[in-house]
Amino acid sequence: MAPRALTALLAALVVGAAWSPAAAADCRTIEDFATGKVGEFPPTWKPRKDSGRTVYSIHEDGGRRFLHAAARGLGIQAAKEIEWDLAAYPVLVWSWRPLEFPAGADERQSATNDSALAVYAVFKQTAWSVKSMKYIWSASVPLGTAVASSQGLTQGVIVRSGTAGKGEWVEEKVNVLEDFKKYFKEDPPKAIGIAVLTDSDDTKSSAQGDYANFRLCKG
Repeated sequence: MAPRALTALLAALVVGAAWSPAAAADCRTIEDFATGKVGEFPPTWKPRKDSGRTVYSIHEDGGRRFLHAAARGLGIQAAKEIEWDLAAYPVLVWSWRPLEFPAGADERQSATNDSALAVYAVFKQTAWSVKSMKYIWSASVPLGTAVASSQGLTQGVIVRSGTAGKGEWVEEKVNVLEDFKKYFKEDPPKAIGIAVLTDSDDTKSSAQGDYANFRLCKG
């Protein structure tokens, strides 16, 4: 490569690198699983039931920390409390990887409502209840399908469909503010946390998946 061409290439790389911090400034990381011990339940999370501690554990591969979920006949959420301003940070971003889809699952039916991967944005409803937007990777339900549960307090939507991405990391990006208004038909109350659910209790099978790098973004 000619010296002038090499200089131009290096200049382009430097310019590209300079833009990365600016892009990062539009987001803030809320969970990268950097704290806690590999093989253990993450210390800043809480399981809905204590038996959920056996479902979720921190793993590491190639320098990436992530939450591994392995559910065998169980359906237990794990959640992280964090308040955020949806007006400032309406977008939730994360990476996920399906490893095993629950056999015969169909999130539209209560008898088969299991998923390899699901992420929740959680909102305060009353002192005793919450509302949630649930984002699901389904093996069988068509993309964009809406599914409600918990007597309407949870509004879900299929954001990934099919098993073609099994074993591969995918970054997901959703506008929680817009989705809450669309599916609940009202302005959202205070956002108080995120949660995940890898479950297989209804199908009495097993499910596995991974979650990583949760961020709040401006757009």
